[in-house]
Amino acid sequence: MTALRGRFRREVPMARYTTWRVGGAAERLYEPADASDLGAFLCSDLAVPPIFWVGLGSNLLVRDGGLRGSVIRLHKGLSSLEDLGSGRVRAGAGVPCAKLARWCARRGYGGGSFFAGIPGTLGGALAMNAGAWGGETWAQVESLQTVDGRGVIRHRPDTDFRAGYRHLEGPADEWFTEAVLVFSPGEDPAALQQEMRRLLGERSRSQPTGQPSGGSVFRNPPGDHAARLIETAGLKGCARGGARVSEKHANFIVHDGTACAADIESLIHQVRSTVLEVHGVELHPEVRIVGEAADDR
Repeated sequence: MTALRGRFRREVPMARYTTWRVGGAAERLYEPADASDLGAFLCSDLAVPPIFWVGLGSNLLVRDGGLRGSVIRLHKGLSSLEDLGSGRVRAGAGVPCAKLARWCARRGYGGGSFFAGIPGTLGGALAMNAGAWGGETWAQVESLQTVDGRGVIRHRPDTDFRAGYRHLEGPADEWFTEAVLVFSPGEDPAALQQEMRRLLGERSRSQPTGQPSGGSVFRNPPGDHAARLIETAGLKGCARGGARVSEKHANFIVHDGTACAADIESLIHQVRSTVLEVHGVELHPEVRIVGEAADDR
């Protein structure tokens, strides 16, 4: 067996690693040193299924009973950025999207400013085709590196996947470790950085960026916005325990410091049922809800 070089721990509270700041303990948590180390872990006896992948922990609700199996946290080990020239960038799956946006802007690579509005890592953005301000992740993808449950690393073109709105289809049982992205070279770095600051300012004014949240809770339905439907259903400020529908942006649920995961999940269900009753529209969560309830563990 290949010696592992990453960090392995047991019974790790997931509230430390999610932007909602709630969630029970992960039975096992591994932070790989790099992609080859990740492959070695996946084919080791320490990797007990099911496998959960975590970047910065946005768009993720871990229930209070925690997670059985293995959590792999990519943020530290798979965070490299390499300039391949002519607007092409090789980026690890653990790179924060905001860091990628700033890195591209400094090099005059246009088309990547929208990544600054995605509160997670590239791996998560690839998995759900995340987007912001009119841009989407898969519009920039040229090729990818993946790993499967046996630790086998593969290189795939973007054509092996089909991306839709906050949705991706592709080879089963493979996870992203890095991607080659293509941007527009030769643009003015100062102008790109100024535009990014403007967009981030708009985001700060319209979203509750200073409070713990999971990001946008629901996908926008065709031809409409989840926030509009939630607000006009009278749900702004609606609360369950320490969780509340944000008064600033109705598609965010914020944590006041006293919430548990069950409060947030209960509020998500209440919002869905109320919007369906009032508008006849079924909202679909953009956030992933994983793990076990506190009384099931």
